[in-house]
Amino acid sequence: MADTLEPRAGKTIHADGEWREAVSGATREILDPADAAPFAVVAEGDEKDTDLAVAAARNAFDHGDWPRTPVTQRAELLRRVADLLVRDREELGLLESRDAGKTVEEGRVDIDCVADAFRYFADLVAGEAPGRVVDAGSPDIHSVVVHEPVGVCALITPWNYPLLQASWKIAPALAAGNTFVVKPSEITPLTTVALIDLLVEAGLPAGVANIVTGPGHSVGARLAEHPDVDLVSFTGGLISGTKVAQAAAPSVKKVALELGGKNPNVVFADACATDEAFDTAVDQALNAAFIHSGQVCSAGGRLIIEESVRDRFVAELARRADRIRLGRGTADGVECGPLVSEQQRAKVEAYVESALKEGAVLRSGGKRPDPSPERPENGYFYEPTVLDHCHREMRVVREEVFGPVLTVETFRTEDEAVALANDTEYGLAGAVWTADAGRARRVAGRLRHGTVWINDFHPYLPQAEWGGFGKSGVGRELGPAGLAEYRETKHVYQNLAPKPVRWFAG
Repeated sequence: MADTLEPRAGKTIHADGEWREAVSGATREILDPADAAPFAVVAEGDEKDTDLAVAAARNAFDHGDWPRTPVTQRAELLRRVADLLVRDREELGLLESRDAGKTVEEGRVDIDCVADAFRYFADLVAGEAPGRVVDAGSPDIHSVVVHEPVGVCALITPWNYPLLQASWKIAPALAAGNTFVVKPSEITPLTTVALIDLLVEAGLPAGVANIVTGPGHSVGARLAEHPDVDLVSFTGGLISGTKVAQAAAPSVKKVALELGGKNPNVVFADACATDEAFDTAVDQALNAAFIHSGQVCSAGGRLIIEESVRDRFVAELARRADRIRLGRGTADGVECGPLVSEQQRAKVEAYVESALKEGAVLRSGGKRPDPSPERPENGYFYEPTVLDHCHREMRVVREEVFGPVLTVETFRTEDEAVALANDTEYGLAGAVWTADAGRARRVAGRLRHGTVWINDFHPYLPQAEWGGFGKSGVGRELGPAGLAEYRETKHVYQNLAPKPVRWFAG
C-alpha cells in the first residue's frame, strides 16, 4: 500500500499491465477536502491515453484468456481480491477518508462493502448452471440459452463513494468475463488506483483491468463514444449521464446509467407514538440526510412528515443537527466530514440561499462553521442544515442538492403523502415510517422508487438490485440483474438429426 498512499509521482494510468504517465505528461494534484492541501499527484489523462487503454482491453478480450477462463477460476480470483481488501482495510479506509472527506469509520465500512460485492459476484457465477435448456418439443433438438461476456466495458465512477461504486461495476464485469477501462472521478481517484494493484496482485492477466485518471470532458467522453467499447456504465449526475447516453448512441453500445435521486423519507404520526419510536425516527432522519455530509445518491433529503407531529419532530431534528460534530474525517470523534470540493460547497450554499428567498424557514445550520483545530479554515465544511416550510415549487425540493441539506414538507392523509413522495422526476430510493403494517405495505407498493425502506433508511444488500425509476437512470447494479448488465444472451439451437426440409422442389 505504500505506493498507493504516495501514488507513483503521476504514474496512475494502467494499460496493458503497465503503470505509466499521461502521454501529455500532465498531472493533477489531489486535495484533502479538510484543508485544501495537496497530498497526492496523479496523471491527467486525455483521449490519447484513453485510446491506448481501450486498445489494451480490446486485445485482451479478443485474444486473451480471461473471457474463456472457467467461471470457477474467475470466482476464485474475485475471492482473492476480497481477501486482499480485508488485508488492506485500514490503509484503504484512511485513503478513502482523505480523498473523499468522509470519516475514517465510513471509509472502513466502504471497504467492507467492497469486499462483500466481490464475494457476492464470485458466489453468483460459481453457482450458476452452464445454460438454460429450452424444450423444443423434439428429442432430436438440443436448445440452450447461454450467457457470454459483452466485451470491453467502460466504467465511469463518481467522487462520493469512489471505491464502492467502482466495485459495483468491476466485480460483475470481471465475473462475467469482460475486460474494462475504468475512469474514476478526477478528484477522488486514489482508492480505484489501489484496487487495480490488488487485481494485479490477485493474478488478473495484463490488459483485463485498465484505468485512466483524468477529466470527464476528455477521458469520459472518449470512452462513451469509442467504437471499440461494447458497454458503458456511468454513475453520476443527470446532465453528465445524458451526455454519456448521447455519445454512446451512434455506436449502439449497451448503456447503464445511475443518475441520482431526490429521495423522500415519509414519516407518519404513528411512527412517533412512543418516546422510543420518536427517538428512532428522528435519529434515522438524521442518518438519512447527513451521512457523508449528504453526498449520497440515496440521501433522504426530503422529510415528508405528518402535520400533527411536524413541530415536535422538526424541533428535535434541528436540535440534534446543531450538535453534529463536524471536522476532519481522520480526527477522533468526528461524525461528519467536509464537502468534497469548494465547487460542491458553493453549489450547496446557492441552494440554501434560493430556498430562503422562496420562503423556507431555517431551523439549523445554513452556513460555514467557525474554524477550529479539527476544522481548518481552508476546509470545505458546511453545517448540517434543516429547512422547514418547504414546498414542491422550490428548487431545493426539486433538484438534487448533494449536500447536508434537509427539507421539510407536511401531509395530512396517506394519499397526500404518496403523492408528495412520487412528485419528483427521479425515483431512486425512499422510505416510509409507520407502526401500521398494512399501511407500510400499501405505501411501499405505491412508491415509484427503485428501493423502498420500511422503518429504516440506507441499508443495501449486494444480492438485491440497486437502481431507479424515471431520471434516476437505466439498468440495475448488484443482484442477478447487475451481473446481467455485463452479459450478452445467446440461443444455441442444435439439430441432432438433420434432414432435408424440401421447401423448394429442386
